[in-house]
Amino acid sequence: MRGRLNLFQAAMLRWRELAPYNAVHVAELAGPLAGPRLAAAVAAHLAALGVTGFALDLRHRRYEYAGGLQPVEVPVLAGGADAFAVIEREMERHLNLPFPPDGAYVPFRFFAVDAGATFHLGVAYDHFIAGGDSIVALLKGIASRYEDTGAAACTAPELYPPAYARLFLRNAGKAYLGQYSLPGMLRRSARAFRPRYPHGDDFTNAFTSFELPAPLNAAVIRAAGAWGLTRNDLLIALLLKALAPEVPDRLQAKRRREIAIASVINIRGEFGTSPDTAFGQFLSSFLVSHPVPAEVGVEALARDVHEQTRRVKRRKLYLQTLHLLAWGGLAWRHMTPGQRRQMYAKNYPVWAGVSMLSVASLWRDAPGQAHVLHYLRAISTGPFSPMVIAPASVGDSLHIGVSYRTAAFRREDIDRIVAAFVATARSLA
Repeated sequence: MRGRLNLFQAAMLRWRELAPYNAVHVAELAGPLAGPRLAAAVAAHLAALGVTGFALDLRHRRYEYAGGLQPVEVPVLAGGADAFAVIEREMERHLNLPFPPDGAYVPFRFFAVDAGATFHLGVAYDHFIAGGDSIVALLKGIASRYEDTGAAACTAPELYPPAYARLFLRNAGKAYLGQYSLPGMLRRSARAFRPRYPHGDDFTNAFTSFELPAPLNAAVIRAAGAWGLTRNDLLIALLLKALAPEVPDRLQAKRRREIAIASVINIRGEFGTSPDTAFGQFLSSFLVSHPVPAEVGVEALARDVHEQTRRVKRRKLYLQTLHLLAWGGLAWRHMTPGQRRQMYAKNYPVWAGVSMLSVASLWRDAPGQAHVLHYLRAISTGPFSPMVIAPASVGDSLHIGVSYRTAAFRREDIDRIVAAFVATARSLA
């Protein structure tokens, strides 16, 4: 087989041994839905990209796209006035629906929701095959082809990008010096309060979403700019503030008194590729933690978060996460199923993962009427985290998908967290 999986992809395959590890994207597109034309556009664009005839060799951590035209089904669901409720239910269903574990199979599942004047095109995919930016490019191309404006302009991307060995070689100095940061990373993990799973130990995912409308999103952006930090830093701070009341037990803990969040980072730039020129996944992550005392203000908390993220990015400490994933893969082979289920909660105790994606910038050059009106993402939690927050920026708004393990949270818990997040964001205005 032609392609070799990178370290993050290999980790995702280990996670999906325990439960489905999928992601789902849904883009709202202008105009009425023509179902057969949409299915034809999906099939033609997948073939043009070459992402058909997929096969996985799990044992040797290799994959291949044989190419060719293959039929694609795009089931159409009636949306109407209740379109977003239908979409959330369908996204939740696909999060929990496994793909085949190995061999030849189709790693995509498409669906559409008819909302009358507009429609929503959704794709669920086996998450290890691609990062979110590649899927945005995929849906953008389908939308362009559906409008019959982009068929001739499609260029097949690189389907077998290099794994992370070259990345480590190019950053050998930082990778070497970063080894001295490993004890600090482990100490930070040791200070983080472990997530609780009071409702069982299964990996079922539930899903909901909310939105920061244009005025509120603008207030977040203004505050981040005024404080000299990124919007992602501020979103992490807002999430820490929202989570703090839900974790009161940490205040009585002797050692583990901090709340930790994993920030998922796209490192595609390290490879010099764009989502249109290379299809795949280029991810790493790093941990941000804070004790979040009740009296801390949003600005002070956000500045503390920024200091952590700035240090990680400047010294490329996210490379050390990849090293830890490699060591985890070696240890995984010798663990019992029970130990594998508890590995991350014990050794990488994060309460949420945050994966930011600027859909607006990725979709900007879509031709004709193939523009996106709304975009929603859902990412499986797996054993990695009890919750994953997936913001997607479209236009002036921020659409945020929230997937969570039902073993850790009930819907009323998530509603409180979302309400606190939005209320704190409003205070910035």
